[in-house]
Amino acid sequence: MPWLEPVPDAMVGAERADDPATIVTSRESIRLAFVAALGPSLITIIVVLGLTGWERYARVVRAEVLALREKDFIEAARAMGVGAGRTLMRHVLPNTFSSIIVLSTLQVAQAILQESALSFLGVGSGRAYPTWGQMIALGRDFVTVAWWLPTFPGLAILLTVLAINLVGDRLRDALDPRVV
Repeated sequence: MPWLEPVPDAMVGAERADDPATIVTSRESIRLAFVAALGPSLITIIVVLGLTGWERYARVVRAEVLALREKDFIEAARAMGVGAGRTLMRHVLPNTFSSIIVLSTLQVAQAILQESALSFLGVGSGRAYPTWGQMIALGRDFVTVAWWLPTFPGLAILLTVLAINLVGDRLRDALDPRVV
């Protein structure tokens, strides 16, 4: 249905700008505003990160589907009379699955960084749950006498995010059907 194509573009294109820094700033501002309005809690962080991160999935899946619909095996399925639902489930979805998995691993790493940043600013999950961002924020006052207080949580964030990104990179290499 070509008349539906502008709808997803309009839904996920609200953040388009010429300057990538503008996009990042607007996302962070939206997250801060949501957390400030709803109050710091673990549920708030989960909801805010989920509501402000879905458009990446929509863009990636849409781009994959638009690329796949021109492929020969999709044309062959159409020519054989296979219905749209079956084509979607048997051909399109399995070919977009690797991109979704890789994006998910990268999003987990980004969510860790975002939660740490919000907790560092004091608007994260509150005092109920200790987080690396809170540990860094509390340790920064003692950095001259106890340098390890902010350093080790920062290293934990670094190593965790690096490990998750490396797993995502390996998954991309292993799951990409275009790589032989």
